Amino acid sequence: MPITSDSNIESPTSTSAPSEISPSSSPAEPSRQQLWKAAIKLPMYTVAVIPIFVGSAVAAYDTGRINSLNFGLFLVGAIAIIAWLNLTNDLFDADTGIDINKAHSVINLTGNKSLIFWISSLFLLIGIGLISAISFLQKDATVLELIIAATFLGYTYQGPPFRLGYLGLGEPICFLTFGPLALSAAYYSQAPNFDAFRLSNPNWLAAIFIGITTSLILLCSHFHQVEDDLAAGKKSPVARLGTQRSAYVLTAGCVLAFGVIIGGAIAGILPITALLCLISLPSAIKLCRHVLTHHDQPELVKTSKFIAVNWHFWSGLFLGLGVLIGKMP
Repeated sequence: MPITSDSNIESPTSTSAPSEISPSSSPAEPSRQQLWKAAIKLPMYTVAVIPIFVGSAVAAYDTGRINSLNFGLFLVGAIAIIAWLNLTNDLFDADTGIDINKAHSVINLTGNKSLIFWISSLFLLIGIGLISAISFLQKDATVLELIIAATFLGYTYQGPPFRLGYLGLGEPICFLTFGPLALSAAYYSQAPNFDAFRLSNPNWLAAIFIGITTSLILLCSHFHQVEDDLAAGKKSPVARLGTQRSAYVLTAGCVLAFGVIIGGAIAGILPITALLCLISLPSAIKLCRHVLTHHDQPELVKTSKFIAVNWHFWSGLFLGLGVLIGKMP
């Protein structure tokens, strides 16, 4: 998965924590407990929860029901797969040397690549096993096929021989993985008898929105580490475009994401209550202002990723709730 924590020690403990973080609040030499807290990256697991919630909400909007067993299996399975991706990303980054200054890399913390490999493999087996259970219950392999495709794309981000993230393709991979693929799989896990892939399905608009908001988290993770990326030969979008142009791209992405939902609601593809996602607008504005102001100041801009996580969580939560409310009589 392209979503990883590459910054110095500033990992919040909740989705609202970015507002409480300041560059001067972190100690010069973080404790081992702080390092492990940053390595676990707990807030980042919302990128697994939100696509499943929104995709399932859209399916409930279409069908009027929800399969709680499939939802639970999918949720735990997706979290396990995200754990695999995060651990293997640290493993692959250790091979290229890009994480040499990353104190909270699980490889640097444990000094044991073999251990991390086997733990991450166990998470992958658990995740794929739970998704397989959904396909078994449905007697249809579609959900499993979509998740395998998403997992493979996530691997290509850092995994050899692909390492597509080093070519600046992380954001498109992130968009496809957490947008169309994840939401289609979540939708289909709830509504296998409905056409999840018809172009008029509101799930496509929701997928575009979630794909954009998730990709912007990854984009934010590059601003503070341009020098390290270039030194390791990683041509991230920020390294290619420069920090100022990338800040404009971020702002345009936020506008586009909201525009998709507003346009879908006006066109009647999404229920008007989907506009509840606009409750997260202040968080998006905060993100854009922060990056536009501090794009070239690594110590200040590095917290933008967690502001983006905050926006991704609340916007996705209210979008899903808005779609569910739209089904109510």
